[in-house]
Amino acid sequence: MADRDWGNQTAITEFIILGFGDLPDLQILLFLMFQVIYMATVAGNTLIVVLIVADQHLHTPTYFFLGNLSCLKTCYTSIILSRLLASLLTGDRTISVSGCFTQQYFFGSLACAECYLLAVMSYDRYLAICKPLHYSTLTNSRVCLQLAAGSWLNGFLATVIFVLCLSQLIFCGPNEIDHFYCDVIPLMELSCSDTHLVILLAFILASIFTLPPFLLTLTSYVCIIATILRIPFTIRKQKAFSTCSSHLIVVTIFYGSIMIVYLLPKHDILRDLKKGVSLRYTILTPLVNPLIYSLRNGEVKETLCKAVSKYVACTKTCGDS
Repeated sequence: MADRDWGNQTAITEFIILGFGDLPDLQILLFLMFQVIYMATVAGNTLIVVLIVADQHLHTPTYFFLGNLSCLKTCYTSIILSRLLASLLTGDRTISVSGCFTQQYFFGSLACAECYLLAVMSYDRYLAICKPLHYSTLTNSRVCLQLAAGSWLNGFLATVIFVLCLSQLIFCGPNEIDHFYCDVIPLMELSCSDTHLVILLAFILASIFTLPPFLLTLTSYVCIIATILRIPFTIRKQKAFSTCSSHLIVVTIFYGSIMIVYLLPKHDILRDLKKGVSLRYTILTPLVNPLIYSLRNGEVKETLCKAVSKYVACTKTCGDS
């Protein structure tokens, strides 16, 4: 690519996101399915945030970070699905170059921020299980606010450097992105300029901004599991593990999907697999996020039941009057 003569070619002004264009007979069905997923995702994650804000019993570090994660998942889905739904509805699969970089920036920022949030949440579980006597001291409201703000800030600062460098690439055709959003790998494959420096920068930024939170998450759970195994009573072991099992499921899905999508070698046979895995962690994971945390969490279920009971009682009272 570095030796390609692109000097006499016109730089493209828009990309075509192929998405699910190879299934023309299913466009309406796909639109309805993704529309339901989008509404359910926004409703479920918003409900978690509302419950955490409204109930004083949930004003703890654990649920504060969970509220941040739910907000992040909602943003994830909105960035990806809003454009996909418009494409399925209108049939227009084009996106401007600047629009593509904008989507890539926000998607990358949220992915990086999620790495830090998951690390912070695993550290919170580590303190609760391994250092219970120091938990309240080490997780006061000021520290929690700083950790959450730092997670968001690091994500957005790290990605802006990469996207600015990515935007300097020359795109002169073809302009078809074989994905359902502007992912970085298929985007760089379309460039007719040298991408080695961008790839090197991506590796450096990933090493600096995503490897440390991954290692912190991994170390936290190694310590958590070791501590749980030393607990003498089975009931106490189950209770300790139940407090972190939901988060462990989310961590496994998130990092497992990223490793499949970005670490497996480039091969045409693996292209559809990577697209399917990308669909899982960008769209389906935010959908099941409320289910994972609510169905496996007694406090959230109790708060939800109280809220539903109050709503039913209020509705009945209003109806009788």
